[in-house]
Amino acid sequence: MSEPLPVVLIPGLLLDWRLYTPQLPALWPHGVVLACHTGADTMAAIARRILATAPPRFALAGLSMGGYLAFEILRQAPERVARVAFLDTTAQPDSPEVSAGRRSQMQLAAAGGLVQVVAGLIPRLVHPRHRGNAALTGLIRDMGREVGVQGYLNQQAAIIGRPDSRPMLGRIRCPALVVVGDGDVLTPPDRAAEIANGIPGAQLVVVPGCGHLSTLECPEAVTSALRTWLSR
Repeated sequence: MSEPLPVVLIPGLLLDWRLYTPQLPALWPHGVVLACHTGADTMAAIARRILATAPPRFALAGLSMGGYLAFEILRQAPERVARVAFLDTTAQPDSPEVSAGRRSQMQLAAAGGLVQVVAGLIPRLVHPRHRGNAALTGLIRDMGREVGVQGYLNQQAAIIGRPDSRPMLGRIRCPALVVVGDGDVLTPPDRAAEIANGIPGAQLVVVPGCGHLSTLECPEAVTSALRTWLSR
Protein backbone atom coordinates (compact mmCIF):
# COMPACT_ATOMS: atom_id res chain seq x y z
CA MET A 1 0.00 0.00 0.00
CA SER A 2 1.33 3.47 -0.87
CA GLU A 3 0.26 5.03 2.41
CA PRO A 4 -1.20 3.72 5.68
CA LEU A 5 -4.94 3.22 5.72
CA PRO A 6 -6.72 4.35 8.91
CA VAL A 7 -8.29 1.52 10.89
CA VAL A 8 -11.70 1.67 12.57
CA LEU A 9 -11.94 -0.78 15.50
CA ILE A 10 -15.31 -1.82 16.90
CA PRO A 11 -15.51 -3.71 20.23
CA GLY A 12 -17.96 -6.41 21.22
CA LEU A 13 -20.85 -6.60 23.66
CA LEU A 14 -20.01 -5.21 27.12
CA LEU A 15 -16.49 -4.34 25.89
CA ASP A 16 -14.77 -1.07 25.04
CA TRP A 17 -11.66 0.17 23.25
CA ARG A 18 -9.42 -1.69 25.70
CA LEU A 19 -10.30 -4.89 23.87
CA TYR A 20 -7.73 -3.79 21.27
CA THR A 21 -5.02 -2.47 23.61
CA PRO A 22 -2.46 -5.13 22.60
CA GLN A 23 -2.89 -4.28 18.91
CA LEU A 24 -2.68 -0.49 19.22
CA PRO A 25 1.12 -0.15 18.97
CA ALA A 26 1.11 -2.00 15.65
CA LEU A 27 -1.96 -0.23 14.26
CA TRP A 28 -1.31 3.29 15.53
CA PRO A 29 0.99 4.32 12.63
CA HIS A 30 -1.96 3.70 10.28
CA GLY A 31 -4.25 5.97 12.29
CA VAL A 32 -6.84 4.39 14.57
CA VAL A 33 -10.49 5.24 15.26
CA LEU A 34 -11.88 3.51 18.36
CA ALA A 35 -15.61 3.30 17.74
CA CYS A 36 -18.33 3.88 20.33
CA HIS A 37 -21.24 1.43 20.04
CA THR A 38 -23.45 2.08 23.06
CA GLY A 39 -25.55 5.13 22.17
CA ALA A 40 -28.32 3.60 20.04
CA ASP A 41 -30.38 0.42 20.06
CA THR A 42 -30.32 -0.66 16.41
CA MET A 43 -27.43 -1.79 14.25
CA ALA A 44 -28.40 0.72 11.57
CA ALA A 45 -28.32 3.67 13.96
CA ILE A 46 -25.03 2.64 15.61
CA ALA A 47 -23.42 2.14 12.19
CA ARG A 48 -24.54 5.60 11.08
CA ARG A 49 -22.93 7.12 14.16
CA ILE A 50 -19.67 5.29 13.51
CA LEU A 51 -19.65 6.34 9.86
CA ALA A 52 -20.23 9.97 10.86
CA THR A 53 -16.89 10.06 12.69
CA ALA A 54 -14.91 7.67 10.49
CA PRO A 55 -12.38 8.75 7.83
CA PRO A 56 -13.63 8.94 4.23
CA ARG A 57 -12.04 5.54 3.49
CA PHE A 58 -10.75 3.07 6.04
CA ALA A 59 -9.96 -0.47 7.07
CA LEU A 60 -12.60 -1.93 9.39
CA ALA A 61 -12.22 -4.54 12.14
CA GLY A 62 -14.85 -5.74 14.58
CA LEU A 63 -15.00 -8.49 17.20
CA SER A 64 -18.28 -10.27 18.00
CA MET A 65 -20.90 -7.48 18.07
CA GLY A 66 -18.25 -5.40 16.32
CA GLY A 67 -18.44 -7.88 13.47
CA TYR A 68 -22.22 -7.51 13.28
CA LEU A 69 -21.67 -3.76 12.98
CA ALA A 70 -19.01 -4.28 10.32
CA PHE A 71 -21.63 -6.05 8.21
CA GLU A 72 -24.03 -3.16 8.74
CA ILE A 73 -21.39 -0.59 7.78
CA LEU A 74 -20.75 -2.57 4.61
CA ARG A 75 -24.47 -2.40 3.86
CA GLN A 76 -24.59 1.35 4.34
CA ALA A 77 -21.28 2.49 2.87
CA PRO A 78 -19.38 -0.32 1.10
CA GLU A 79 -17.43 2.19 -0.99
CA ARG A 80 -15.77 3.56 2.16
CA VAL A 81 -14.48 0.21 3.43
CA ALA A 82 -11.14 -0.68 1.83
CA ARG A 83 -10.68 -3.92 3.76
CA VAL A 84 -12.53 -5.71 6.55
CA ALA A 85 -11.61 -8.04 9.43
CA PHE A 86 -14.22 -10.16 11.20
CA LEU A 87 -12.95 -11.37 14.58
CA ASP A 88 -14.79 -14.07 16.55
CA THR A 89 -18.18 -13.27 15.07
CA THR A 90 -20.97 -14.73 12.95
CA ALA A 91 -23.00 -13.72 9.92
CA GLN A 92 -26.02 -15.59 11.26
CA PRO A 93 -28.88 -13.91 13.15
CA ASP A 94 -29.95 -15.02 16.61
CA SER A 95 -32.14 -18.06 16.98
CA PRO A 96 -35.35 -17.48 18.99
CA GLU A 97 -33.77 -19.34 21.91
CA VAL A 98 -30.66 -17.16 21.93
CA SER A 99 -32.77 -13.99 21.74
CA ALA A 100 -34.86 -15.20 24.67
CA GLY A 101 -31.68 -15.72 26.69
CA ARG A 102 -30.54 -12.21 25.85
CA ARG A 103 -33.84 -10.77 27.05
CA SER A 104 -33.49 -12.63 30.37
CA GLN A 105 -30.02 -11.14 30.83
CA MET A 106 -31.35 -7.70 29.96
CA GLN A 107 -33.99 -8.05 32.67
CA LEU A 108 -31.34 -9.05 35.20
CA ALA A 109 -29.13 -6.09 34.25
CA ALA A 110 -32.04 -3.63 34.40
CA ALA A 111 -32.87 -4.89 37.90
CA GLY A 112 -29.37 -4.03 39.12
CA GLY A 113 -27.61 -7.24 38.20
CA LEU A 114 -25.12 -6.09 35.56
CA VAL A 115 -22.21 -7.34 37.67
CA GLN A 116 -23.79 -10.79 37.74
CA VAL A 117 -24.37 -10.67 33.98
CA VAL A 118 -20.69 -9.95 33.34
CA ALA A 119 -19.51 -12.57 35.83
CA GLY A 120 -21.73 -15.21 34.23
CA LEU A 121 -20.43 -14.34 30.79
CA ILE A 122 -16.71 -14.62 31.55
CA PRO A 123 -16.52 -18.44 31.43
CA ARG A 124 -17.99 -18.32 27.93
CA LEU A 125 -15.78 -15.47 26.76
CA VAL A 126 -12.36 -16.93 27.52
CA HIS A 127 -10.64 -20.24 26.91
CA PRO A 128 -10.38 -22.50 30.01
CA ARG A 129 -6.62 -22.00 30.12
CA HIS A 130 -7.10 -18.22 30.52
CA ARG A 131 -9.84 -18.20 33.15
CA GLY A 132 -7.30 -18.00 35.95
CA ASN A 133 -5.78 -14.83 34.50
CA ALA A 134 -6.90 -12.26 37.06
CA ALA A 135 -5.73 -9.30 34.97
CA LEU A 136 -7.78 -10.48 32.00
CA THR A 137 -10.96 -11.24 33.94
CA GLY A 138 -10.59 -7.99 35.89
CA LEU A 139 -10.33 -6.06 32.64
CA ILE A 140 -13.50 -7.72 31.33
CA ARG A 141 -15.34 -6.67 34.50
CA ASP A 142 -13.99 -3.11 34.20
CA MET A 143 -15.13 -2.84 30.58
CA GLY A 144 -18.59 -4.11 31.50
CA ARG A 145 -18.92 -1.46 34.21
CA GLU A 146 -17.81 1.21 31.75
CA VAL A 147 -20.42 0.17 29.18
CA GLY A 148 -23.05 0.37 31.92
CA VAL A 149 -26.63 -0.80 32.12
CA GLN A 150 -28.14 1.45 29.44
CA GLY A 151 -25.27 0.83 27.06
CA TYR A 152 -25.70 -2.91 27.56
CA LEU A 153 -29.46 -2.75 27.02
CA ASN A 154 -28.93 -0.76 23.83
CA GLN A 155 -26.36 -3.24 22.58
CA GLN A 156 -28.50 -6.29 23.28
CA ALA A 157 -31.53 -4.75 21.58
CA ALA A 158 -29.41 -4.02 18.52
CA ILE A 159 -28.01 -7.54 18.48
CA ILE A 160 -31.45 -9.15 18.80
CA GLY A 161 -32.74 -7.06 15.89
CA ARG A 162 -29.80 -7.59 13.55
CA PRO A 163 -30.46 -9.05 10.09
CA ASP A 164 -29.03 -12.22 8.56
CA SER A 165 -25.75 -11.18 6.93
CA ARG A 166 -25.12 -14.43 5.06
CA PRO A 167 -26.82 -13.27 1.83
CA MET A 168 -24.35 -10.38 1.51
CA LEU A 169 -21.14 -12.39 1.92
CA GLY A 170 -20.63 -12.93 -1.80
CA ARG A 171 -20.93 -9.19 -2.46
CA ILE A 172 -17.98 -8.27 -0.21
CA ARG A 173 -15.12 -7.57 -2.60
CA CYS A 174 -12.49 -5.90 -0.42
CA PRO A 175 -9.66 -7.91 1.20
CA ALA A 176 -11.20 -9.78 4.12
CA LEU A 177 -9.72 -11.46 7.18
CA VAL A 178 -11.64 -13.82 9.45
CA VAL A 179 -10.12 -14.73 12.83
CA VAL A 180 -11.49 -17.15 15.42
CA GLY A 181 -10.21 -18.88 18.53
CA ASP A 182 -10.34 -22.64 18.22
CA GLY A 183 -12.07 -22.74 21.63
CA ASP A 184 -14.60 -19.98 20.95
CA VAL A 185 -17.93 -21.33 22.23
CA LEU A 186 -19.98 -18.20 21.47
CA THR A 187 -19.13 -17.89 17.77
CA PRO A 188 -17.28 -21.15 17.07
CA PRO A 189 -14.91 -21.91 14.18
CA ASP A 190 -17.67 -23.23 11.91
CA ARG A 191 -19.29 -19.77 11.98
CA ALA A 192 -15.97 -18.19 11.01
CA ALA A 193 -15.50 -20.71 8.22
CA GLU A 194 -18.96 -19.86 6.92
CA ILE A 195 -17.97 -16.19 6.63
CA ALA A 196 -14.58 -16.95 5.06
CA ASN A 197 -16.04 -19.42 2.58
CA GLY A 198 -18.70 -16.92 1.54
CA ILE A 199 -16.39 -13.95 0.85
CA PRO A 200 -14.27 -14.25 -2.30
CA GLY A 201 -10.59 -14.46 -1.40
CA ALA A 202 -11.09 -14.18 2.36
CA GLN A 203 -8.33 -15.44 4.65
CA LEU A 204 -9.29 -17.59 7.66
CA VAL A 205 -7.03 -17.69 10.73
CA VAL A 206 -7.87 -20.14 13.53
CA VAL A 207 -5.96 -19.31 16.72
CA PRO A 208 -5.10 -22.34 18.88
CA GLY A 209 -5.77 -22.35 22.61
CA CYS A 210 -7.99 -19.30 22.34
CA GLY A 211 -11.57 -18.40 23.21
CA HIS A 212 -13.90 -15.59 22.11
CA LEU A 213 -11.68 -12.65 23.10
CA SER A 214 -8.81 -13.43 20.74
CA THR A 215 -7.34 -9.91 20.78
CA LEU A 216 -6.70 -10.18 24.53
CA GLU A 217 -6.18 -13.91 24.96
CA CYS A 218 -3.73 -14.45 22.08
CA PRO A 219 -2.68 -10.92 21.12
CA GLU A 220 0.48 -11.80 19.19
CA ALA A 221 -1.36 -14.11 16.80
CA VAL A 222 -4.12 -11.58 16.18
CA THR A 223 -1.70 -8.68 15.71
CA SER A 224 0.29 -10.72 13.20
CA ALA A 225 -2.86 -11.57 11.25
CA LEU A 226 -3.94 -7.92 11.22
CA ARG A 227 -0.51 -6.80 9.99
CA THR A 228 -0.69 -9.24 7.09
CA TRP A 229 -4.25 -8.17 6.28
CA LEU A 230 -3.32 -4.51 6.20
CA SER A 231 -0.44 -5.23 3.83
CA ARG A 232 -2.54 -7.17 1.30
